[in-house]
Amino acid sequence: MEKDWVKIYYTNQLFRAEIIRGMLEENGINVVLINRQDSTYLTALPGMAELFVHNSQEAEARQLLAEAAGGLA
Repeated sequence: MEKDWVKIYYTNQLFRAEIIRGMLEENGINVVLINRQDSTYLTALPGMAELFVHNSQEAEARQLLAEAAGGLA
């Protein structure tokens, strides 16, 4: 990963990362999803799906994540 990118979200459920990535992209945030899951060992060693954004968009992305989490409560 290039420098100046920060991890803002991770989960062991790929579909959740995909949903968050879509929400961020709809709001103009450039997002990179790295899937560190190995389908062979998914049940024993689930791994993580990680979302990265450029540090120039980190504050906005974190704000969107906070708003999305608040809507789920």
